[in-house]
Amino acid sequence: MNVKTEGISWTREAKRARAAERLREAAARAARVLSEQGGRRRADAGMSTAEYAVGTIAACGFAGLLFKVVTSPDVQQMLASLVQKALALAG
Repeated sequence: MNVKTEGISWTREAKRARAAERLREAAARAARVLSEQGGRRRADAGMSTAEYAVGTIAACGFAGLLFKVVTSPDVQQMLASLVQKALALAG
């Protein structure tokens, strides 16, 4: 089956061949870039100091909130009740 695009007639096989050629070109470019870098990762890969700081602050905030919830009287009573029921079932 032929497909007309902007005055050019392409068969499905020709389209597949062109797509395969583009894929080979992209792979060759990627290999060239990696070889130029010596296969090393970029120096800025990973989180920066500011991102670590924000992540640490968020983790501390979450830990504080969790501590407040777990130490509230209602939650402590619920946890104690749960442990007592589990121990009663165990024997």
